[in-house]
Amino acid sequence: MRTFYNDDERQAWNLAESLTEQAEESMREAEQALDTWKTGKEMNRLRCIRKGISESDAEIRWSASTTAKNAITNNGFYVGLATMYYGAAAANYSRALYLRSLGGRPMAA
Repeated sequence: MRTFYNDDERQAWNLAESLTEQAEESMREAEQALDTWKTGKEMNRLRCIRKGISESDAEIRWSASTTAKNAITNNGFYVGLATMYYGAAAANYSRALYLRSLGGRPMAA
């Protein structure tokens, strides 16, 4: 259990922890979107092979599909969101450390 020196430090730390959790959730969403894209691409490639369509044409068809576009868009969105949350968490961790550096007596947990 962490020992805090003041309420502002505790609040900054708790906010940073919450933002980190949100960032991790966003990264899970991004990974899920990437998995959707990879799985769809492979399924499309196999379907095209069965139909006698070349791999390069299969790639073009997959890239033009709504599923592929949505998966890539979702991946980019969630990675951007996670980046924002991680940045905000880092700022709050820094704030908590700064407030700790001001000193004082430790508070009771």
